[in-house]
Amino acid sequence: MKKLLYWLMGEKAGRTIVGSWNWLWGQPIEQGGKLTVAIAEESLQSMQESVQKLTSAVAMQVGSYEKAKKKYEEKVAELKRLEGTAATAQSMGNMDAARLSMSKAIQIEQLLPQLEGQVKQAEQYVNASKDKLNRERMKLEQYKTDMQNMKDLAEINEALGTIAKVNNEFDIGSARSQFEEAKNALQNRNFRENALAELSENPAEKIQGDMDKMLADDEINRRLQMLEADNPKKLPE
Repeated sequence: MKKLLYWLMGEKAGRTIVGSWNWLWGQPIEQGGKLTVAIAEESLQSMQESVQKLTSAVAMQVGSYEKAKKKYEEKVAELKRLEGTAATAQSMGNMDAARLSMSKAIQIEQLLPQLEGQVKQAEQYVNASKDKLNRERMKLEQYKTDMQNMKDLAEINEALGTIAKVNNEFDIGSARSQFEEAKNALQNRNFRENALAELSENPAEKIQGDMDKMLADDEINRRLQMLEADNPKKLPE
């Protein structure tokens, strides 16, 4: 199913969709969180599969190279054998056999440079493929380490998110701010009510009231003095 999806949508889009499917069966979506890790895991799996395919391809190249090399070595050995056979036939006076063997040897000798070139070229291809395979394996190991680091980072982010959520739920500072606002509002209203009371009082009535109080105090003091004059204090005998 995954391979079919990659073929239809392309590898990058396919990995994203597969990662989304994994999320649907897992944790909620978070930017840089679970979905990101799921997509990275899918990408890492694709890279592992690619490296496995490359390993198989290199193994086939090595097998073909070894086969070509062996064929070349067989031809070199056959050349030496035919030359030996021609020499033996010539020493025995069998010139027809000597000429036939030498003719075959010459044909192989003419073929050997071409075979040697092909073997060397195959060797170069194999060495290049081996180098590429080694590089891809090293990259894969690095990505595996990065994958683990991403998982650890996602866990840390999740923990930090939980801490932030707790802090927001128990935000004493917010309650303190609301309390101060209420306190200031009551104080401001008190100031306004006092100001309104002062402004609503008639200045003339206040002055008249103050004068009446002063006159009343003077009359009380005068009466007390009269009582004291009518009843002088007796000196002790």
